[in-house]
Amino acid sequence: TTKMANQEEAEIQISELDLLSSMFPYEEEFAVTDQLALAELKDYVENESAEVPSSKVQFILNVKAEVPNASMVEFSMACALPFKYPTVLPEITVRSSLLSRSQQILLNSDLKTYLMQNFSGEPCMLSAREWVKDHAAAYIDKDLSSSSMTAADATQPQVTMFTRLWIYSHHIYNKQKRKNIIDWAKELSLSGFCMPGKPGVVCVEGLQSSCEEFWSRVRRLTWKRILIRHREDVSLEGGGHAEIQKQRKFPTLEEKCFDAHGARGNHMDLGQLYHFLEEKGCADIFQMYFGVEG
Repeated sequence: TTKMANQEEAEIQISELDLLSSMFPYEEEFAVTDQLALAELKDYVENESAEVPSSKVQFILNVKAEVPNASMVEFSMACALPFKYPTVLPEITVRSSLLSRSQQILLNSDLKTYLMQNFSGEPCMLSAREWVKDHAAAYIDKDLSSSSMTAADATQPQVTMFTRLWIYSHHIYNKQKRKNIIDWAKELSLSGFCMPGKPGVVCVEGLQSSCEEFWSRVRRLTWKRILIRHREDVSLEGGGHAEIQKQRKFPTLEEKCFDAHGARGNHMDLGQLYHFLEEKGCADIFQMYFGVEG
């Protein structure tokens, strides 16, 4: 149920905050700015009946980084953890008195890209802090004269992301859910496959924004357990229709039933799934799902 998934996400948040406070015991390095939200989150984890927290936990991480001429600069990371974190990215804004507005925008957008490409679905606050420590100082000297900055902004949307999501569910039997999966994928121009039964496997591929929309719809349905097991992101320079088609490993989205066996005829033949994935050049995914070599 979502309650269980939410509970799990909330527990991960709390343990990550505990870790941060043990690593950075001083206020000037790490400070939770909204104690009430944190108390609410803890209450939610400890008490079955507790309400879903009404606000995000917010905190500040301060990082000192060395700039080339050996002086230290302090960067402040204002962070908020959306309730669904870590299945969604944290909200982070890095600031420093030495950054111009355009340098700050660039720094924050690069940090977000780094997190998006490396940590979908995993706790990443420490990695974000490390990245800022290692990279932020370089942005202070970046010469982003207004003309070059607006040019960069204008060309930015040219990069299109192609995404493939590998979704794992404890089981997929329900006819309506199976219909939704197929219909939504069609509506969003996604290809891939859905293997119903136990376990349930869904793969969708296409534009990143469409994959994210698909996932946000699917996860809102009631599931015993559903998660993104693996995610692939490829940036496409032109991002035209042909480029997207070239990346696809599946022509359309179809339901794949591999000879079912088991008392309810619901356990799929995983050997056949392995061969199917192998044909499509995705054999390594099998191991991510089931933890064994095919």
